[in-house]
Amino acid sequence: MRRALPAVALLSLFAVPQADAQFRPEAPAVGEDFHVELAMNFWQPTPSIVIGSDSLRTVSATGVDFVNEFDIPNTRFREFRAVLHGGKSKLRISHVDMKYNEATTLQKALIISGRPIDVAAAATADLEWDLWRIGYEHDFVKNPRGLLGFVGEMNFSHVVADLNATSQGFTARSLTDEKVPFPALGVVARVYPHKNIGVGGEWMGFKMPGFIADRLTDSNNGDAHLRNWDVYVIGSITKYFGVQGGYRVLKADYTLDDKTGDLQMKGPYFGAMVRF
Repeated sequence: MRRALPAVALLSLFAVPQADAQFRPEAPAVGEDFHVELAMNFWQPTPSIVIGSDSLRTVSATGVDFVNEFDIPNTRFREFRAVLHGGKSKLRISHVDMKYNEATTLQKALIISGRPIDVAAAATADLEWDLWRIGYEHDFVKNPRGLLGFVGEMNFSHVVADLNATSQGFTARSLTDEKVPFPALGVVARVYPHKNIGVGGEWMGFKMPGFIADRLTDSNNGDAHLRNWDVYVIGSITKYFGVQGGYRVLKADYTLDDKTGDLQMKGPYFGAMVRF
């Protein structure tokens, strides 16, 4: 009996750690182990921008297709993202300011502020779509290998289109300056095939009824629709630093009285993030 006691004591030293390991919860994936995440992405979308207003009408009366008329190229933009993380809840903030400044010779006759602008007139277009997104994410399914969550957010869009054209000695100008808030709802999903690698996607969208659009804007006859798709891969080099690449499609259209906008941006992006 005395000889058996040392052997029993030695076995107990190995048995206790194994039992602790069996019941210890698995550590979260590296990409989810943070309180604050700050990211900078570089997005190069292909644009589609059609805008109409009372002072800006084409022959077809559907608005000016700025991409085709001004041959707007794909441009790289910086997008800032921040996430505050606690448990299953996340507060998300992002901002991207998309600007284009182009000059061209018109290939189609326009009517700007009541003045006809002939074909071959010199024209310039300054376009800006400034977009802020503020939202809340709740991951109702979450484990060390993935998550599935619900997202609600507000999108604050500021769209400016400044068109100038010179024809037969006079210059006509059309300025569209609209601030359109878009509420949106969506889902987000992410899986971690490896603790340092995450594959995810999210979909956001909302068809804003006219009575809500009228309350959120200064219009008497408003309508707005927002859609956003985003798929990506995250690589966490360390707990505090990671890289990301993905593909995003952002669509927004609105009608505010006699002002209309049909905006679309889609393309790849890449970036990096730091976590604390």
